[in-house]
Amino acid sequence: MDRDGVINHEIGYLHKIKDCVFIDGVFDSLKELSFHGYEFIIISNQSGIGRGFYTLEDFKILNSWMLSKFSDQKITILETFYCPHTPSDNCLCRKPNAKMFKDAQRKYNVKLSESWSIGDKLTDIEASIRAGIRNNILVRSGHKIPDKTSRFILVANSIVEAKDLIIS
Repeated sequence: MDRDGVINHEIGYLHKIKDCVFIDGVFDSLKELSFHGYEFIIISNQSGIGRGFYTLEDFKILNSWMLSKFSDQKITILETFYCPHTPSDNCLCRKPNAKMFKDAQRKYNVKLSESWSIGDKLTDIEASIRAGIRNNILVRSGHKIPDKTSRFILVANSIVEAKDLIIS
């Protein structure tokens, strides 16, 4: 799953703990998915690092804090994969490229064809489709999404509705 707009409110270049507000229902939704056997990996573009808006250390502090909040709720996030590059860097890891998904697949032996992806931008979903994920949910809780999407994409208002789609 993506981070900003899926797990926490999208504010643009989030890098301070004081600015992080979790999406309503995220903890209960992930607990329920975990109960059904799902595991979680965060895959996030973090171009604010490459743009100089915040440092890698700022990102790591926030990420560690966020993971601790999930841990406090007995939710395990296996890892956060992130791309610190800007779009003009033309790297292989930045979504819509699939490298972060493939790295997660190799490290955790993920069956991508049986996985679900949740994102708030079409680039999130495009990356997951390129990686071989067939089950994709685009949530409205982050960026504005187009009225029409591909037949390969389900649309939900937030991670709470996404959880319901996954379990059903």
